[in-house]
Order: sequence, then C-alpha cells, then structure tokens
Amino acid sequence: MNCFEDLKWRGLIKDISSPELENKLNNEKLTFYIGTDPTADSMHIGHFSSFLIATRLAKYGHKPILLVGGATGLIGDPKPSNERQMITKEQVEKNVQGLERQAKEIFGFEVVNNYDWIKNISTIDFLRDYGKYINVNYMLDKDIIQRRLESGITFCEFAYTILQGLDFVHLYEDKNVTLQVAGSDQWGNITTGIELARKKLDKELYGMTMPLVLDSNGVKFGKTEGNALWLDKNKTSSYELYQYLINSDDNCVIDYLKKLTFLTKEEIENIALEHQKQPENRLAQKALAKEVITFLHGEEEYEKALQISEALFSGNIKNLDSKDIEIGLKDVPNFEIKEELPLIDLLVNNNIASSRREAREFISAGSIMINGDKYTDENEIIGKSKALDSKLLVIRRGKKKYYIGKYI
Repeated sequence: MNCFEDLKWRGLIKDISSPELENKLNNEKLTFYIGTDPTADSMHIGHFSSFLIATRLAKYGHKPILLVGGATGLIGDPKPSNERQMITKEQVEKNVQGLERQAKEIFGFEVVNNYDWIKNISTIDFLRDYGKYINVNYMLDKDIIQRRLESGITFCEFAYTILQGLDFVHLYEDKNVTLQVAGSDQWGNITTGIELARKKLDKELYGMTMPLVLDSNGVKFGKTEGNALWLDKNKTSSYELYQYLINSDDNCVIDYLKKLTFLTKEEIENIALEHQKQPENRLAQKALAKEVITFLHGEEEYEKALQISEALFSGNIKNLDSKDIEIGLKDVPNFEIKEELPLIDLLVNNNIASSRREAREFISAGSIMINGDKYTDENEIIGKSKALDSKLLVIRRGKKKYYIGKYI
C-alpha cells in the first residue's frame, strides 16, 4: 500500500482539504505540522493516535514538526460547553518544557513554540496583518463557535482560530510547511489557516484530520473518570497503561491495533482471525498492550508491566519488590498496622472480613493469602517479620480482592 492507502485502511482519514492531497502524500515529500496546547506537562494517551500519524508520515518520507502552543495555550481553544479556565504564564512555560522534552524523547520530532513568533506581534499588527483577512461571518460558521453562541463566547476565545491560522502561515513562510494534521475536532482551525494563506499569500495549503479514537461508549480513548492516562511513565505507570489496554473492548480492539500500532495489515488481519476464534484469550488486547507500551516506554517497561500483571493475577507476588506492588495496587484499599495481631483480628479490624464468622469462613476455605503465601490458622500472629521489605502486607482475599497493610 502507498501512504494514502495505508492511512485509509487504518481508518485514519476523516477530512482532507483537497483531492490533490492524496497525490501529494504518495508522490511528494511534504513538511507538515501537528500541534498541541500545553494544558499539562505531559501528553496523554488521547494524543497518542494523532501523533502516531506524524510518525507514519515520517516513515513515508514526510517531515514532521510538532508545535507546542506556548501562546495559544495562554488563550485556550474554545470548549463546546463553557469557557476554558486560563492557566498562569508560569504554568504554561513549565508545561511547554515538559511537552518539548517528551516529544523529542518519544517521537523524535523537531519542536517549535508559537510563543516565539506571536509574542512580538502588536495588537495593531495582528488586526491589520491577520484579522483583516478573516471575515466574521466565516468565523461564525465554525461549528465550535456556533455551539457557544447561545451561552456566550468571549472575544478572547473567538479569536483563537485566527491565532492557529497565523501559526500555519508563519510555518509555511519560515519552514515551508504545507500541511497541517490533527484530530477531527481541529478541522475548523485548520481551515482558517488555509483560508488565511489563500487570502494573504495567494498560496494553497493543505489540511488532514483523523477521526477521534473512541471507546465502546463513544468516549474519547484514554479518558477515564477525571484521570487521563499520561504518556509520562512517572505520571501513569506502564502497568496502569497495560491494564487499560488489556481490558479494551473486543468490539474496539482491532480498530485500536490499526490506529495505534505499526503492525502490518497482514499481521493485524491474522490477529483478528485468531481473536475471533478465542476472544477469551485476549490475543488482540495483548498485542495492543505490547506494541503501545514498547513504543512509548521500551521493551523493559513492557516486560515489567507484564510481570506485575501476571504476578497479581496469580497471587504469586514473591518476585515483586515493594515498589512494583505499590504501583500495581495503588488503588486498592489500604490500612496502617501498628502492632502484631492474630490473623482473624487483622482481617476483621481492617474490614477485609465483616465479622469473625466471615473471617473464619475465608480462612478455612483457603481464601486468604499474605505476600503470596496461604494462611489457614486464624490464630497465627501476623507481625512485621512477615512483611515485604519489613513494611508491606499484601493480603489477597479470593481470586481478585487485594488489600495493602503498611507498618508504621
């Protein structure tokens, strides 16, 4: 497959600004850019699919540039429902530094910051050199702006699309960028840049968007209950990322393999066939987790995530250190331990069992494991000598329920 066919097969093309773009992608070497505003000091997994498009295009000989919006981040892209809360200049600068470092380490892109050229543009110059070319009626037709008209939109947000169009024109003049790539929610901003270049420079630039990657409920991929899955392994561990990916819905996972990995069409079709035969083996989810984590964090981190996952699933945690356990079990109930206690009291006092009777039932059934060992004597004294690294008791009740006790 050529470049365009590959992207189309993977479901990575939603909008293109001109039919000519297909030929250009297949037969020319374009310089293109993809942008992100520094709303945090790390990208999250929702950014990953968009930035992988840039990596794919680079493999076909095109040149990627990542724009970090040090200027546009101070304004904020209009949200569909309400005004975006502004963040301080100091926080934006900190976030810019984090994103620049991450983009270079993970993707190897050249990184530019639009604050470097926007900071020197006066209000008068902005209005004369850019605002003059964009008609207000044109801006009102933008979907994101239309959705905000009833509730109200400030001029600050309203002008955001011109700033992004300004970026496109500047990068064309400075670096011969002729293509902007983004998620489908940025289509309106991309076309503003194309319009600005056409009117100001009499030059045709190009834009391409990809569909947003969604889960089975139609929610953006990687968006959990208020907690993004960060690409920075110090903010979201490889194990946490592994758990998210390994639990991908069967109806979505093949689509994720197409969009989020570099596996070939043949490899993905073979995985899909085997997965359909035995979905309970989660072959597709395992392939997804391996490819994504290895790309982001390296093979060693993937193997570590796999080891933690398998150990916690089996209950055989003796080969894990306390740090790995705390990573893998950071969301389980935990409690502090101040003294030695008989096993039955340990279970009841810390709500692992609701009563002494229930505790005895768990113990007699062999359902209680501590640090990987089964305990069957309700009167056995549990103290610091049994703790992992002299500080942790990992208590497993049944097959899946974990608790962590920490000695103080």
